Order: sequence, then C-alpha cells, then structure tokens
Amino acid sequence: MTGVPRLVKITQDNVEAACRLTVRPDQEKYCTPVAWSLAEAYAQPEIAWPRLIVEDDEIVGFLMGFFDIVWDPAQPDDLRSGLWRLNIAADHQGRGYGRFAVQAVRDEARQRGLDRVYTTWKPGPDGPEQFYLKLGFELTGETSEDEVVGAHSTH
Repeated sequence: MTGVPRLVKITQDNVEAACRLTVRPDQEKYCTPVAWSLAEAYAQPEIAWPRLIVEDDEIVGFLMGFFDIVWDPAQPDDLRSGLWRLNIAADHQGRGYGRFAVQAVRDEARQRGLDRVYTTWKPGPDGPEQFYLKLGFELTGETSEDEVVGAHSTH
C-alpha cells in the first residue's frame, strides 16, 4: 500500500468502475463477480453492507459485509454478521488490502456491539482458506452450501 486505503459507498458515480473490478483468473471459481454481489445487496439492503476499497482515488477492492442474518431458520435467534464477499483487484493483491477489508468488517461489527464475525469460503488447493486462517478465523465445523464457515472475534 502506498497511501491510506479507505472504504467508499457504492454510488452512481462509481458503480460501473466497481463492476469492472476483476480478480486473477485462477481465483474466479472462488469469487463472485462484483455486479452479482451488488445485485444481492440491492435485493437485501437490510443486511448487506457493500463497500469499495479505494487508495489514492483508485478502486483496489470490493467487500460486502452482512449484518444480523438468521443463520439457521430452525434457530431464529442465531443472528450472525461478517464478511460476505471479498474481491481484491488482480494487480493489487498481496499488498494488505484483503487484511484491511477483514479488519474493516470486524471494526464495523464491533461498533454495532457484536463480538464475533463469520465468513465462508470454498475449500480448494488454491483457495482462500490460508488467507482467512492467517488472519485469525477459526473453522467452526459448519458448512454453508459448498463452503466452510470460519469465525473470528471482533476484539
């Protein structure tokens, strides 16, 4: 990172640039395109928290948090929050933006009075599991569709 990264809301002025953000080709099977994530955010505004990661006025990544979703319909009191999506632009990876994004979601959750955040990822030899484990996420033993679930303290 050369400047200071910051989070920016998605607006009509930056939505097209956001949708052009791409990850490395070998990561596409692990990442949902930004346009698809924004469509989900539009359909679920009560839980979705989409943000761009910007540094020196350049979009370097996209994250989408989720807040207070019912994780298991059989347990309506099991509300969870965390990182729903993370896309770091192919030419900006390895510079700390992913770590910044995870910390931003943890900070937002802590400000909302939450003490734990969750995320999911598709397991695979070249997938993001090691990234999340290095940042302190611990496997919960749960799965969500074809993804494993990790949890991390907000403190």
